[in-house]
Amino acid sequence: MIGKEGATKREIEDRLQVKIELDAEEGTVRVENIGEDVLAEWKTRDIIKAIGEGMNPQKAMKLRSDDYVLEIIELEDIVGRSKKTLERQKARIIGTKGKARRAVEEYTGADVSVSRRCVAVVGTPERADAAREAITLICRGMPHGVVYKLLQKKSRELKEKDFSLWK
Repeated sequence: MIGKEGATKREIEDRLQVKIELDAEEGTVRVENIGEDVLAEWKTRDIIKAIGEGMNPQKAMKLRSDDYVLEIIELEDIVGRSKKTLERQKARIIGTKGKARRAVEEYTGADVSVSRRCVAVVGTPERADAAREAITLICRGMPHGVVYKLLQKKSRELKEKDFSLWK
């Protein structure tokens, strides 16, 4: 979370006008709002969570906007605690050379990061929900091709909805 020489921590503090105190011994993070955005502490918490789950810091910074949300999908809740099953399902979510993860990102417009026991998704509420739904279907064993077709349909719906907002 700290980044090279504390660069990521400083960027979060500067952009969100917060003070972050890290306690490495206890593994805790304390956030104090020093700006005017009353939601800055919550946004910072979500950014730190996303980075902690392996999300690229620049993608996690999208959470500064009120338009973006963080979804954490606990894989154990879907597939159980078996280490073998977790590894297999993570591999299915990522796909060969990252194809499945990229497809979810491209069709939904959300950012996806797969970590040890969970998947972090950053996007607008509708797009993060679509990504969560696709990831859940993959984990439950649905063939990738079927999930891609569902994602294509959802992508069209999201684009139509976005377009209708501009009318």
